[in-house]
Amino acid sequence: MKWNRIISVVAALCLSFTLWAEETHDAPSDEVNVGEILFGHIGDSYGWHITEWNGKHVTIPLPCIVRSSTGWHFFMSSEIEHGHEYEGLFLAEEGRYEDKIVERGPDGGYIRPFDISITKNVASLMFTAVLLVSLVLLTTRWYRKHDATEEAPKGFAGLMEMMVMMVNDDLIKPSMGEKDCRKYAPYLLTAFFFIFLSNLLGIVPFFPGGANVTGNIAVTLVLALCTFLAVNLFGNRHYWKEILWPDVPMFLKFPIPIMQIIELFGMISKPFSLMVRLFANIMAGHAMILGLVSVIFVTAKLGPVISGSMTVITMLFGVFMDCLELLVAFIQAYVFTMLSAIFIGLSRQEEHA
Repeated sequence: MKWNRIISVVAALCLSFTLWAEETHDAPSDEVNVGEILFGHIGDSYGWHITEWNGKHVTIPLPCIVRSSTGWHFFMSSEIEHGHEYEGLFLAEEGRYEDKIVERGPDGGYIRPFDISITKNVASLMFTAVLLVSLVLLTTRWYRKHDATEEAPKGFAGLMEMMVMMVNDDLIKPSMGEKDCRKYAPYLLTAFFFIFLSNLLGIVPFFPGGANVTGNIAVTLVLALCTFLAVNLFGNRHYWKEILWPDVPMFLKFPIPIMQIIELFGMISKPFSLMVRLFANIMAGHAMILGLVSVIFVTAKLGPVISGSMTVITMLFGVFMDCLELLVAFIQAYVFTMLSAIFIGLSRQEEHA
């Protein structure tokens, strides 16, 4: 805990110094914009930015699927880049819908159409899903060709078996028992590996990594909602009895349902904590690393002494933070799976005599 506080303070100081240097010094037009880098990475986009070459942005265009007042529109995101307009649709440059596809209303204002485009986060989510399925099929291929009772898996298959057994035997089974473990293990294992792979890809700074999937609250909301449905749709009679008619004195549950209201808030707070914990930790980790790296470029014009010293400091802490993010990627997947298993296990407990 002590080291965590020291690291957080140093990272915050470096980030604060970055913003101070950017605001208090006259920067040329090609100076690094820290805010743009931070929010550009954390936020979503219609194209997948790869790099910048000879002053030009190299971006992979993604499909845009929009239904506006004139009907459905299918086009690539390159059609609306650099202020271009396509069939009355364009990217808003300011206001509530900044960097979102909009159309011009009768009063001249922006109107947000129905938008189901394949954005960067959606594309990364699809890539992660395909990668996860491929890894599972690659593992099963070894088991089809070998007898697991006679030969222990090696290499990648052995690594996957170790991780599956760890999650299943150390998390799922103790939380809900042998009977329910078989029923819910597929969902919990899928959630663990999906979150873990998404976290790892988010750390990779080049394509197909770099997307902020688990740092997007919409993604963590859906993951938490899946656990919420698993808990409340398949909870047994004892679980609902403890919510609707708990074993407390009568005046606490009738005529004013005090305990029932508290239990209902508890039902909502559990998935809410899952959603916010994963979202906040991943997003904060990305912001801290980008802030540290940006110090190098922002201080480049402040002289060799300041620039050199800050470069050494930020490089050391940047490498350390990257290593720490690898650990966080695993821990956040582990914690989400553990809490989901506990919540589901509590909804499946039988009443004791």
